[in-house]
Amino acid sequence: MKKHKRLRIITAYAVLLLLGYAMVYPLFWMFGASFKSNAEIFGSVNIIPKTPVFDAFANGWKGSGQYTFGTFLLNTFYLVVPTVFFTVLSSLLVGYGFARFRFPFKKMLFQIMLSTLMLPATVIVIPRYIFFKNMGVLNSYWPFIIPAILGAFPFFNFMMVQFFRGIPMELDESAKMDGCNSFTTLTRILVPLCKPAVFSVIVFQFVWTWNDFFNALIYISSVNKYPVALGLRMGIDISANISWNQILAMSTLSILPPVLLFFLAQNYFVEGIATTGIKD
Repeated sequence: MKKHKRLRIITAYAVLLLLGYAMVYPLFWMFGASFKSNAEIFGSVNIIPKTPVFDAFANGWKGSGQYTFGTFLLNTFYLVVPTVFFTVLSSLLVGYGFARFRFPFKKMLFQIMLSTLMLPATVIVIPRYIFFKNMGVLNSYWPFIIPAILGAFPFFNFMMVQFFRGIPMELDESAKMDGCNSFTTLTRILVPLCKPAVFSVIVFQFVWTWNDFFNALIYISSVNKYPVALGLRMGIDISANISWNQILAMSTLSILPPVLLFFLAQNYFVEGIATTGIKD
């Protein structure tokens, strides 16, 4: 019996190791390919290069035009950080409102908000573009920041509603007896308890906005405002000799912030996804 149990454990670990290797292999290969020549990149699937090339990171950072990769990296932070901040703020307020207050048409408005989850993003591309064009905010980061301010992300709103519903109402009543108003109750009592949900929102929105190529291509036209996603695309010119090791080197650098954020916040992130606001 012990042998069968030990065999099952060994088999389980072996399968997990194989799946883990299959998942991280592309990342390791991308990093290894940063030190390969074009011929070796397309001629070998090995992670470790046979003849290492060490100038890809330096040349890739310099770029081939007027702007360096550092410009695109800094632009991405200018775009992502305000978007994430206002997404967290608006989702907290929307979730708190739906979970704790009674107001006219609450149920209908909540259903309308949920129904927008079923709406394909491509359906609203043209209306949203016209809307921002009439506002005069094209070729800026406002088309990303304004929806975050207005709570236009129903997935995060619903996540926060569910989490607030899992927090006992007795905490609100105790805070009210101690003289706290609604805002103080939210900031001092409920928000500290919502750390898992807040970190989940941060990680999701950070990664989605950081990797967003389509919307950046639509709304941003000036090269000096390009984020990383568009900056990397600029390095690929079919009419020239592409240095793929430089592209892969900058791609490696571009994924470091989301990966570091995930590992730093993974405990809260996993807890927020696992509970989804359902607490005893």
